[in-house]
Amino acid sequence: MNIEKKKNFIINSLYIAIIAILVFFVIKYGLGLLAPFIIAFFIAYILRKPTNWVTKKFKLPSKLASILMVILFYSTIGVVIVLLTIRLGSAIAYAFAFLPEFYTTELSPLLMNFFEAIENTFRTMDPQLVQTLNDLFNQSLKALGDLLSSLSVQVISLISSYATSLPELLIRILFTIISTFFIASDYNQVVSFLNRQLTPKTANLLRHIKDYIVGTLFVCIRSYALIMFITFVELAIGLSIIQVENSIFIAFLISIFDILPVLGTGGIMIPWIILVAFQGNYALSIGLLVVYLVITVIRNIIEPKIVGQQIGLHPVVTLLSMFIGTKLFGMLGLFGLPITLSLLKHLNDDGTIKIFK
Repeated sequence: MNIEKKKNFIINSLYIAIIAILVFFVIKYGLGLLAPFIIAFFIAYILRKPTNWVTKKFKLPSKLASILMVILFYSTIGVVIVLLTIRLGSAIAYAFAFLPEFYTTELSPLLMNFFEAIENTFRTMDPQLVQTLNDLFNQSLKALGDLLSSLSVQVISLISSYATSLPELLIRILFTIISTFFIASDYNQVVSFLNRQLTPKTANLLRHIKDYIVGTLFVCIRSYALIMFITFVELAIGLSIIQVENSIFIAFLISIFDILPVLGTGGIMIPWIILVAFQGNYALSIGLLVVYLVITVIRNIIEPKIVGQQIGLHPVVTLLSMFIGTKLFGMLGLFGLPITLSLLKHLNDDGTIKIFK
């Protein structure tokens, strides 16, 4: 009996491991190949209800209404993306190109004054120690200057490399747009064809999964919108208390930046705190640090709880899946893995599948 149990355990473990590896490779590499068509199908699904409304309201043929809605959708999205990309790209390029000049004119004198103050404090000590500190400070200044210069060059070259990859991106966008036209104009036929390839049980399961995922995606969007709003309110109040000019506008910009999984609020607040401290405004620097710490603590408390409650997972499981998902799949994993675990839990709870007790 023990040998049979061990054999079953090994076989089941290998089976699960093979499935997990296949799923990983499909998500990691297969989605990239099929992304234009998946995005096209998703957009056609979103436009289905507006298209039906236009068809009934203006008594247009369904294909003509589908084409008009796709043109309207891509025109609106295209204009917004182009304008935002141009403004954001030029702002980032200018900011990083300005870094060496900023270091020479602003940051370096501040650091020199700071180091001189420390050196004057230790003048009564051993002269050899003072010389060692002086050499260390000079080396630090040179290393920081080289770092900023190399960072500026790397960012500009990164932007240039993205520019060189535009042809491939344009091809993907072109395939997505063309696919959207075809899928949206024949959406019912496409869905019917796919359904006919499935058994009734599988079709029902996939329909169940689709309804749950669509609902969960909107719930996640709503959850993160709530987190961003809470962050905005905290920043607006905190920056107003420490008397920062344009606090509402700055809080709005940082709250938008806060959704990024790697940078987040600290991507703006930490450099701001350091810069203000180097300028000698220690009161404002301490105030910004307190605001940042409060926001960080509250964010780490409410994010797993809000997102976990919305998608039916324990906060620890939500936090763990968000971390692992980001490490494995980037931004896609940040949202995709918690939704996948939520889906598996939902299917297990209603008896559709049996994974865990």
